[in-house]
Amino acid sequence: MQQLENVKIAVIGLGYVGLPLAVEFGKQFDTLGFDIDAARVRELRGGNDHTLEVGPDELRAATRLRFGDDAAELGGCSVYVVTVPTPINEHKQPDFTPLIRASRTIGAALREGDVVIYESTVYPGATEEICVPELERASGLRFNEGFFVGYSPERINPGDRQRRLTTIPEVTSGSTPATADFVDALYRRIVTAGTHKAPSIKVAEAARVIENTQRDANIALMNDFALIFHRLGIDTQDVLAAAGTKWNFLAFRPGLVGGHCIGVDPYYLIQKAQSVGYYPDILQACRRINDAMGRHVAAEVVKLMIQKGIAGAHARVLVLGFTFKEDCPDLRNTRVVDLVNELNAFGLKVDVHDPWADPEEARREYGIELVATPAQASYDAMVVAVAHATFREAGIAALRGYVREPAVVYDIKGMFPSAEADGRL
Repeated sequence: MQQLENVKIAVIGLGYVGLPLAVEFGKQFDTLGFDIDAARVRELRGGNDHTLEVGPDELRAATRLRFGDDAAELGGCSVYVVTVPTPINEHKQPDFTPLIRASRTIGAALREGDVVIYESTVYPGATEEICVPELERASGLRFNEGFFVGYSPERINPGDRQRRLTTIPEVTSGSTPATADFVDALYRRIVTAGTHKAPSIKVAEAARVIENTQRDANIALMNDFALIFHRLGIDTQDVLAAAGTKWNFLAFRPGLVGGHCIGVDPYYLIQKAQSVGYYPDILQACRRINDAMGRHVAAEVVKLMIQKGIAGAHARVLVLGFTFKEDCPDLRNTRVVDLVNELNAFGLKVDVHDPWADPEEARREYGIELVATPAQASYDAMVVAVAHATFREAGIAALRGYVREPAVVYDIKGMFPSAEADGRL
């Protein structure tokens, strides 16, 4: 391994995680931001980031950062940081394809003494079981002799303007004690909040995967409460407001659980647990509950429409919000699509409006044509699916201008007073 001051860093994958990391490294080290998406590279070379995680001023501040999409440009780097996605497939099984491809690409460029650091969320053991063999095959070098590996799990929260890369403590680890020290020192250069050096790569991997699995379980519990209280004729948001007055009550809320982390990471831990003969009933139950919420909301909307005498075959529904979370353009694994698909299955005509979402991405990834400007008084039902500030600031009175009475208004996130909506979680 080289001295810290002499390293040349390559960040592989320039999405929500990789780009902020490349920018911070690029302020202090010679850094290559690498992505196989040529259009993404052109965008960043032009000083723009469509994810809105990094502004033009921040890009300009990274004076030692350059961008590339040609694997030949990786030559000469000595530290490789992998931030590619780790999705699940249609069968809810972990898909390591991006991670394997990235490892093969890096392996072809590896030289004696280089360090590869993985940030992508995986199950405990995956870095050494899946990635390291790919690096060895592609490079011809031996693990912990010719090259070394670290793991430092990403903690980016898309759209969060307060908790940024540099202000969130970073967990670090390495395949040898010296590698662990090197990785920890590298991240301490850019993370002002400090680091936590884990005793092994497996511990760091496990810490990451349970962070989001814990949130998944807590939200599933709130969704379970919502389903119970609905049957009891009690408003869930009123219950949570009352319970929240106790100092140690956790402020989780029911809702649709999507995104690249909470709705995905538990499946990595579930698969690994099953491979060693343990079947995590709680984790699987939480996933079933959360994955079913879009269908539940759609069924409730249809019931309310029937109760108001609205004919389903000719009815129109407006869904407000399509991103997986509020005030963020991120469409990865959005579960609003479950709601839309279920409403369509009932024979309703559904329009989706989201001022944050990229229409081309929505069309490409989900086959959804976003409506730029919903027509006034044109809908028989409206579902406020994502708590964007623009919807909150507009107010429920203005949003009701999209519907024609009698109409159903369903407020998934409880943005507005209960009297203003026919239903909410």
